[in-house]
Amino acid sequence: MKTELHIPSELRFLSIVEGWLLGCLEMDLAESVDWPRQSNRLRLVLAEAYSNVVRHAHKDRPELPVTIRLELKETDVALEVLDCGRGYDLSDYSAPNPEAMQEGGYGWLIINRLMDKVEYRLLDDGSGNCLKLEANLGEKKEKVAS
Repeated sequence: MKTELHIPSELRFLSIVEGWLLGCLEMDLAESVDWPRQSNRLRLVLAEAYSNVVRHAHKDRPELPVTIRLELKETDVALEVLDCGRGYDLSDYSAPNPEAMQEGGYGWLIINRLMDKVEYRLLDDGSGNCLKLEANLGEKKEKVAS
C-alpha cells in the first residue's frame, strides 16, 4: 500500500495527521502485530516529526504544505515527511543532557530510538527536505487457540 497526505503547517492538524496514519495502517496490521504498542510508537514518532516541521522548518508560515508519504509492505513501514523549509544541519545536533535542563533535541533522539532507520536529506531540486523513517513492525501477535 502507498498513500500520501498533504496538510497545512499548523499544529491544530496534528490529530488529523495521526488519524490518517493510524487509520491507514490499522486496516492492514491490527490483526497481525501488537497494534496498541505499535500504534503508540508510530503516533509519537509522527507527532515529533510533524510538530518539528510546523515549529521549525515552517515557523510562522502555515501556508506552506507538509507532505507525508506512507508505504507499507507486509509489516515494513516507510514514512517520508517532506517540508519546504531551509533545512537543518545535523552536524549541529547534540544529544540532550537532562541534567543540563536542555530544552531542545529530544524529538530527534526519540525518533532515532523508536525507528529502525532514520534518514534526513535535502531534496534534489532544492525545494525542501525529506525525513525518511523506516521500521519493521513484525512482532507477530500470538494467536489465541479457540
